[in-house]
Amino acid sequence: MRVFITGASGWIGSAVVPELIGAGHQVVGLARSDATAAALAEAGAEVRRGTLDDLDTLRDAAAESDGVIHLAFKHDIAFSGGFEDAAHADRRAIDTFGEALAGSDRPFLIASGTLGLAPGQIATERDGQASAPIRGHSAAGPIRRLANAHATVALADRGIRSSVVRLPPTVHGDGDHGFLATVVAVAREKGVSGYIGDGANRWPAVHRSDTAHLFRLALESAPAGSTLHAVADEGVPIRAVAEVIGRHLGLPSASVSPDDAAGHFTWLAAFLGMDSPASSAYTRELLGWQPTGPGLLDDLDKGHYFAAPSV
Repeated sequence: MRVFITGASGWIGSAVVPELIGAGHQVVGLARSDATAAALAEAGAEVRRGTLDDLDTLRDAAAESDGVIHLAFKHDIAFSGGFEDAAHADRRAIDTFGEALAGSDRPFLIASGTLGLAPGQIATERDGQASAPIRGHSAAGPIRRLANAHATVALADRGIRSSVVRLPPTVHGDGDHGFLATVVAVAREKGVSGYIGDGANRWPAVHRSDTAHLFRLALESAPAGSTLHAVADEGVPIRAVAEVIGRHLGLPSASVSPDDAAGHFTWLAAFLGMDSPASSAYTRELLGWQPTGPGLLDDLDKGHYFAAPSV
């Protein structure tokens, strides 16, 4: 299968590319820079130059492919306060892929998230399916991204084998610079490995290699309109995470009150205090996916998150 991938050089994409090539698929990756193009070529992928704003490039690449995996998102814009703009760009790309693939029964996959789907309960693949109204400026960006996932699922009605792969907040592994690496950096900076309140709130997690494997299985055989969960650890208490981090850094682990959380964790506080476990039982049954990578706490104990930061 010839597969076009956006975000092919990112944290998830750079694992999906060798997974697909190793299974005999041909990969075409979108590259917006010379460095990205070189990395994709070295990985054995064909390079298509362009960005998410080059809609003609996206349309042509999709039309020439047997399937599309859309992983790119303008995180630089999102974290600088323009999440809604980033979500709009994401929707334009999704709509463009929908136009190119309509009526073809070819697979189209995007990445979404599990965090906040069913607070305090174990979220399943069925949660978060209903569209939510957009209320308030601060909520507009995240809700628009959820709406993008709904739009992708709906492409099944247009003759596209569309799927949404929801990722937990922690897709961990050696080289991760995401949420977990940020938690480690905050502990190092503050001199204490903190958790909010009693730290009993839970995060789901998955190893990067297992995520890549699920994307391949979904590309090859997920039914049209599927929502899938790339979840290995259903819910790891944040206090347990903080204790492992503290042990490796030689720091105490301690509670941070909810009132002080924003000052201690900055932007991460809104996410770190959420109790958001998730199940992948349906995904495992549907596709035969069985995670084999280390769990979150075991991966932390391997030590790669605690290498001295580069100067």
